[in-house]
Amino acid sequence: MKLNSLGIFYGVGAYVIWGLLPVYWRWLERASAYEILANRGVWSLVVCLIFLTFQKQLRAALKLITNIKTFFTLALSSFLLTLNWGIYIWAVSVDRVVEASLGYYMTPLVVVCFGLLILKEKLDMTQKLSLTLAGIGVGILTVAFGQIPLVAFGLAFSWGCYSLVKKRLDAGSLQTLSIEMLFALPPSLIYMFYLMSTNQAQFGTDLGFSLSLMSAGLLTVIPLLMFNSAATSLPLTITGLLGYINPTIMFLVGFVLFHEPLTFTKIFGFVFIWIALILLGINMYRSGRASNQSKG
Repeated sequence: MKLNSLGIFYGVGAYVIWGLLPVYWRWLERASAYEILANRGVWSLVVCLIFLTFQKQLRAALKLITNIKTFFTLALSSFLLTLNWGIYIWAVSVDRVVEASLGYYMTPLVVVCFGLLILKEKLDMTQKLSLTLAGIGVGILTVAFGQIPLVAFGLAFSWGCYSLVKKRLDAGSLQTLSIEMLFALPPSLIYMFYLMSTNQAQFGTDLGFSLSLMSAGLLTVIPLLMFNSAATSLPLTITGLLGYINPTIMFLVGFVLFHEPLTFTKIFGFVFIWIALILLGINMYRSGRASNQSKG
């Protein structure tokens, strides 16, 4: 299977940024989780509009709304994206972070299964081995959790469905993301106005922190644009397997920077996931070389 090298670059880049985002969220912990979510929604749209204007795609993006099928597809993808963010934010607010983190380990498996079962994509032997090893690792982590992880399932299936919808959407990444953010704008604005009217908002208390909250828009849009580009140029199965980069980096950030406890079960489960990532990396490197040689 020959893979798009640029698509791989975008996919890896998106997951690396997402893996490092906990450092940024910890920096913003002065604001509530829901205020951060609202700021993400508002400032992400602002960033998208700036990008659209700069690239002269604003009119093309607005035309997407005039197509009924595309309108409802983007409304669905916006709902799934907001649902995914909302579940995570809620889980953090009720101290179910461990269960939420398990969702990031399940998500790639769900995305790969959608690619195999719905889009009828194929895996070569190395990719099948990577998927099997990753599945064993996730199984170990799930059993160790000790109960049915409903939050993890919610995160995994909402992102899996979002990935599937984006894969089937035939439109530019920036344009579709902009319309998704437009759908998410009303609830975000309403909540921000509520916080400000009740003097609960951290936004506006001082310039430095307000700018930090505004930057959430940029740090939301860039990896999503990269992911959307990867999703449209790579098989969904490969996009899914690349997803293990995210929890791997989050694991390292938690252990090295936040000094989270390191259990034997977590290490044991991660060994399988890391081996799967190594095999997938070798496979993609060989595929990229074969693609370059065929072009030459």
